[in-house]
Amino acid sequence: MALLWGGLSSERDVSLSSGKECGAALERLGAKVSYVDAGRDLAQVLTALKPDVVFNALHGEWGEDGCVQGILETLAIPYSHSGVLASALAMDKDKSKAVMAAAGVVVPGGGLFNRHVAAASHVMATPYVIKPNAEGSSVGVFIVAEGANQPPQELIDPSWTFGEEVMVEPYIRGRELAVAVMDGKALTVTDILPVSGFYDYAAKYAEGGSKHVLPAEIPAHAYEKALEMAERAHAALGCRGVTRSDLRYDDINDILVLLEVNTQPGMTPTSLVPEQAALKGVEFDSLVLWITEDAYARGSAGGVASVSEAPGESAR
Repeated sequence: MALLWGGLSSERDVSLSSGKECGAALERLGAKVSYVDAGRDLAQVLTALKPDVVFNALHGEWGEDGCVQGILETLAIPYSHSGVLASALAMDKDKSKAVMAAAGVVVPGGGLFNRHVAAASHVMATPYVIKPNAEGSSVGVFIVAEGANQPPQELIDPSWTFGEEVMVEPYIRGRELAVAVMDGKALTVTDILPVSGFYDYAAKYAEGGSKHVLPAEIPAHAYEKALEMAERAHAALGCRGVTRSDLRYDDINDILVLLEVNTQPGMTPTSLVPEQAALKGVEFDSLVLWITEDAYARGSAGGVASVSEAPGESAR
């Protein structure tokens, strides 16, 4: 089998961490793993390898946005996580919000703006959030505080690489929540408490960057609503396998909104999905095994192949 990691996006380092953990689990399970740093020659590399199944541990553009999924579909190789359309939809924050809202999922307001327009003056009342329309891991995210004199000028810095359009949304105060969905069923709700600031890149991936409380200690109705919204969003976007929904909960005004769905959630030592699975009795190796066998089952008319088979058989 092949494991895709690294890649070309701004989330390369996160992907390398996820890939390292998942590859080690697969090897413990007896699989012969070919590690593939996904570049523009991916189709040629996979054609030469001829893997029976691909574990996609990429994050961000060119890995999580439907591009790599399209290559794998063309090569007729079973692969983990969501397909082409669901991956592309979920990566595009503007389009995914429209789809989720149509399915009854509560999402924040706001919309897309050219980054130069968003940098010139406030395009909505403060406080609000500016984020790239097609990035993850909180890369390029700015919270514009109430009373701020001007928007973040980083938007027009020559080093900006996150696209010409940015999503601008009202800032929802309160708690940062996450819900993993596995095979269409929500697992639990995690309440994320960053050590400082908001749940940015450092809080997500640095050791001790945040505290995770699960199950989240929130009112029962909000807990159940978070589970239901995550399942509904997963289904509306056409996702499969494992996803993670990010939500905000204003516990003073009892407002719960779903921000986005991650079709290839992190599998690093500080990631949320492995923690939630473990709470439900699914340890890390078993989670990786399930993701892999789910991919193979959906891509093969012959049924599920176990990654514990001998190298050279379906585990190659």
